[in-house]
Amino acid sequence: MRLPREIVVGNGSLELVAEICKSLGFIKSALVITGPKTFHIAGKKVLNLLREEGLEVHYYIVPSQSATLHDVEEAEREILKYKPQVVLGVGGGTKIDIAKLSSARRGVPFISIPTTASHDSMASPFASIKSTGKPYSIKAQSPIAVIADTSIIMKAPYRLTASGCGDVIAKITSTRDWKIAHEKKNEYYAEYTSSLALMSAEHVMENADIIKPGSEEGVRVLLESLVSCGVAMCIAGTSRPCSGSEHLFSHALDAIAPNHGLHGEQCGLGTIMMAALHGIDWEKVRDTLRTVGAPTTAKEIGVKDEYIVKALVKAREIRPERYTILDEKPLTERSARQLARNTGVIR
Repeated sequence: MRLPREIVVGNGSLELVAEICKSLGFIKSALVITGPKTFHIAGKKVLNLLREEGLEVHYYIVPSQSATLHDVEEAEREILKYKPQVVLGVGGGTKIDIAKLSSARRGVPFISIPTTASHDSMASPFASIKSTGKPYSIKAQSPIAVIADTSIIMKAPYRLTASGCGDVIAKITSTRDWKIAHEKKNEYYAEYTSSLALMSAEHVMENADIIKPGSEEGVRVLLESLVSCGVAMCIAGTSRPCSGSEHLFSHALDAIAPNHGLHGEQCGLGTIMMAALHGIDWEKVRDTLRTVGAPTTAKEIGVKDEYIVKALVKAREIRPERYTILDEKPLTERSARQLARNTGVIR
């Protein structure tokens, strides 16, 4: 069980990066992995703060917008070249995932410094990498520390924050799916980690009114929940508590729709529909998403109704070994269309 040793969330917490590195024993060298935009947002400051403390610091700017296996391999070359004591991932989900997996493959500790709160990758041991042949996350390593500066994350487009809420609320159905798999297939299930993930979703739902543009308190609520989700996966050693049928739907939509929404937005739509299948109060899920400004219809994420229906039918094929409500109640094109219509996701 590998958990983050330091989690710092708050206004100006980036200023503590050098102190945290030293407390963890990283006093000689570091490599910062970031993106072209996030370098100027936070990456450059991390470099300067570490160099001021006498560390030898190099950086690698990931050129692409998505996390691909090629990007991971390029980052690995930088790690081999400079041999840092620690790798710091500074950016959104893709840059953090690249830093997380490349450092894991080279046996170097990793510190997560998110610049957005769009999904739960910041504190989880899993990385979502394209071109691996798998449309879902793969095991990497847990960050040894997470530094989430609310003053930086608040400056990101609010759509990313709303997306993060969708990813957290998804735990309403993912935890139910995990329990079903335990009851029907005798799959490993941990009540504690399931409860931790579910509590994260409930924390966002109970505080939905304060999650809005310009609200630092709202961003803090979301970050606490995202970190808790990541910790749940660290403890469980699997993404099961945080990824169920709603994530399978999102992955299916990624595979078939030429244009689609953000990961958390799609998980939010999936949660509305999977909640209905589970017999959970899907209207409460929908209303919470609306309150935080997240989309609740296919039109709002720019996806045609037909792709929603096809993704619902295809979702079971994404990970056939992962038992969910979709195995309990298999969807045909007709029943999928009816489900999406009844929940208002499609017209």
